[in-house]
Amino acid sequence: MRLELYQQETERLARDLQAMLDEVAQRLSQQKTLSALEQAGVLHALQVLTENAIGKAKLWIKQSHKTVPVSAYDAFAQLHRDKLIDDESMRNWTAAIGLRNRIVHDYLNVDMTVIETLVKEQKYQLQVQFLLYPITP
Repeated sequence: MRLELYQQETERLARDLQAMLDEVAQRLSQQKTLSALEQAGVLHALQVLTENAIGKAKLWIKQSHKTVPVSAYDAFAQLHRDKLIDDESMRNWTAAIGLRNRIVHDYLNVDMTVIETLVKEQKYQLQVQFLLYPITP
Protein backbone atom coordinates (compact mmCIF):
# COMPACT_ATOMS: atom_id res chain seq x y z
CA MET A 1 0.00 0.00 0.00
CA ARG A 2 1.32 3.42 -0.92
CA LEU A 3 2.22 5.65 2.02
CA GLU A 4 -0.26 8.33 0.98
CA LEU A 5 -3.13 5.83 0.83
CA TYR A 6 -2.07 4.29 4.15
CA GLN A 7 -2.13 7.70 5.82
CA GLN A 8 -5.57 8.49 4.36
CA GLU A 9 -6.97 5.21 5.65
CA THR A 10 -5.48 5.59 9.14
CA GLU A 11 -6.89 9.13 9.31
CA ARG A 12 -10.34 7.94 8.18
CA LEU A 13 -10.36 5.14 10.74
CA ALA A 14 -9.13 7.46 13.49
CA ARG A 15 -11.86 10.02 12.75
CA ASP A 16 -14.59 7.35 12.63
CA LEU A 17 -13.54 5.81 15.94
CA GLN A 18 -13.03 9.22 17.51
CA ALA A 19 -16.59 10.22 16.59
CA MET A 20 -17.94 7.06 18.18
CA LEU A 21 -15.86 7.45 21.33
CA ASP A 22 -16.72 11.16 21.56
CA GLU A 23 -20.40 10.19 21.54
CA VAL A 24 -19.80 7.64 24.28
CA ALA A 25 -17.81 10.20 26.31
CA GLN A 26 -20.73 12.62 26.06
CA ARG A 27 -23.20 9.96 27.18
CA LEU A 28 -20.98 9.00 30.10
CA SER A 29 -20.62 12.64 31.17
CA GLN A 30 -24.43 12.73 31.35
CA GLN A 31 -24.30 9.79 33.78
CA LYS A 32 -25.82 7.39 31.25
CA THR A 33 -24.86 3.74 31.49
CA LEU A 34 -23.58 1.66 28.61
CA SER A 35 -25.19 -1.58 27.50
CA ALA A 36 -23.03 -4.69 27.22
CA LEU A 37 -23.01 -4.22 23.45
CA GLU A 38 -21.84 -0.61 23.80
CA GLN A 39 -19.15 -1.65 26.25
CA ALA A 40 -17.90 -4.23 23.75
CA GLY A 41 -17.88 -1.55 21.05
CA VAL A 42 -15.82 0.77 23.23
CA LEU A 43 -13.29 -1.97 23.97
CA HIS A 44 -13.05 -2.83 20.29
CA ALA A 45 -12.61 0.83 19.31
CA LEU A 46 -9.79 1.30 21.83
CA GLN A 47 -8.13 -1.92 20.68
CA VAL A 48 -8.31 -0.99 17.00
CA LEU A 49 -7.10 2.57 17.59
CA THR A 50 -4.09 1.29 19.49
CA GLU A 51 -3.31 -1.50 17.03
CA ASN A 52 -3.53 0.93 14.14
CA ALA A 53 -1.15 3.29 15.97
CA ILE A 54 1.28 0.42 16.60
CA GLY A 55 1.22 -0.41 12.91
CA LYS A 56 1.84 3.21 12.03
CA ALA A 57 4.75 3.43 14.48
CA LYS A 58 6.34 0.38 12.87
CA LEU A 59 5.80 1.77 9.38
CA TRP A 60 7.37 5.07 10.47
CA ILE A 61 10.45 3.17 11.67
CA LYS A 62 10.55 1.19 8.41
CA GLN A 63 10.35 4.45 6.41
CA SER A 64 13.44 5.60 8.35
CA HIS A 65 15.29 2.48 7.08
CA LYS A 66 15.75 1.11 10.59
CA THR A 67 15.10 -2.38 11.88
CA VAL A 68 11.45 -2.66 12.84
CA PRO A 69 10.96 -4.16 16.30
CA VAL A 70 8.41 -6.90 16.88
CA SER A 71 7.21 -5.49 20.19
CA ALA A 72 4.82 -2.53 20.27
CA TYR A 73 6.64 -1.21 23.33
CA ASP A 74 9.95 -1.37 21.47
CA ALA A 75 8.48 0.42 18.45
CA PHE A 76 7.41 3.38 20.56
CA ALA A 77 10.72 3.27 22.47
CA GLN A 78 12.43 3.67 19.08
CA LEU A 79 10.25 6.69 18.25
CA HIS A 80 11.16 8.09 21.67
CA ARG A 81 14.88 7.56 21.04
CA ASP A 82 14.47 9.27 17.67
CA LYS A 83 12.83 12.23 19.49
CA LEU A 84 9.56 11.75 17.60
CA ILE A 85 7.67 11.43 20.88
CA ASP A 86 8.51 13.02 24.23
CA ASP A 87 8.84 11.46 27.70
CA GLU A 88 5.22 12.03 28.70
CA SER A 89 3.96 10.59 25.42
CA MET A 90 6.17 7.54 25.93
CA ARG A 91 4.61 6.94 29.37
CA ASN A 92 1.14 7.34 27.86
CA TRP A 93 1.96 4.93 25.02
CA THR A 94 3.20 2.36 27.52
CA ALA A 95 -0.13 2.62 29.32
CA ALA A 96 -2.16 2.51 26.07
CA ILE A 97 -0.30 -0.59 24.84
CA GLY A 98 -0.76 -2.22 28.24
CA LEU A 99 -4.49 -1.53 28.07
CA ARG A 100 -4.67 -2.95 24.55
CA ASN A 101 -2.85 -6.08 25.75
CA ARG A 102 -5.30 -6.45 28.62
CA ILE A 103 -8.31 -6.06 26.30
CA VAL A 104 -6.93 -8.71 23.93
CA HIS A 105 -5.27 -11.20 26.28
CA ASP A 106 -6.63 -10.59 29.78
CA TYR A 107 -10.20 -9.63 28.89
CA LEU A 108 -11.66 -11.27 31.99
CA ASN A 109 -9.83 -8.70 34.10
CA VAL A 110 -10.86 -5.53 32.25
CA ASP A 111 -12.47 -3.09 34.67
CA MET A 112 -15.16 -1.22 32.72
CA THR A 113 -15.26 1.57 35.29
CA VAL A 114 -11.62 2.30 34.45
CA ILE A 115 -12.41 2.12 30.72
CA GLU A 116 -15.40 4.44 31.11
CA THR A 117 -13.27 6.96 33.03
CA LEU A 118 -10.61 6.77 30.32
CA VAL A 119 -13.23 7.44 27.64
CA LYS A 120 -14.94 10.20 29.65
CA GLU A 121 -11.54 11.91 29.97
CA GLN A 122 -10.94 11.32 26.23
CA LYS A 123 -7.59 9.62 26.80
CA TYR A 124 -8.04 7.96 23.39
CA GLN A 125 -7.00 11.29 21.85
CA LEU A 126 -3.40 10.07 22.19
CA GLN A 127 -4.03 7.44 19.53
CA VAL A 128 -6.26 9.66 17.40
CA GLN A 129 -3.73 12.50 17.24
CA PHE A 130 -0.91 10.08 16.44
CA LEU A 131 -2.93 8.58 13.60
CA LEU A 132 -3.80 12.01 12.20
CA TYR A 133 -0.14 13.12 12.21
CA PRO A 134 1.55 12.43 8.85
CA ILE A 135 4.51 10.08 8.61
CA THR A 136 7.65 11.85 7.52
CA PRO A 137 10.52 9.63 6.39
